[in-house]
Amino acid sequence: QVHLVESGGGSVQAGGSLRLSCATSGYPYYRQACNHWFRQAPGLDRERVATLYTKDASTYYADSVKGRFTISQDNAKMTLYLQMNSLKPEDTAMYYCALSLYGGNCLDPNYWGQGTQVTVSS
Repeated sequence: QVHLVESGGGSVQAGGSLRLSCATSGYPYYRQACNHWFRQAPGLDRERVATLYTKDASTYYADSVKGRFTISQDNAKMTLYLQMNSLKPEDTAMYYCALSLYGGNCLDPNYWGQGTQVTVSS
């Protein structure tokens, strides 16, 4: 059974940094297709923040985080990270990691973590 567990959220002042981690298990790493970070703030739609495409290690970032956030994996490809720098109050949200395996729809991931809260104060 596939599991995703996020950690690293917390409260930080504007301009600060946080590093989110997502430990995954329950599947062979070579079945990974797309690794995502999403976020959702109260009253707003869920937003795809960043994606790491396993096939060629290319990345996608939402315009709102480009140049500030970096998505990466560990060498074993079973832990996903999101380094967040120059945080802004509008980055406040629940952050979720999500996984698409080969055979599924990359942009409609089947597997989700429970979320970790990020709060940025001004």
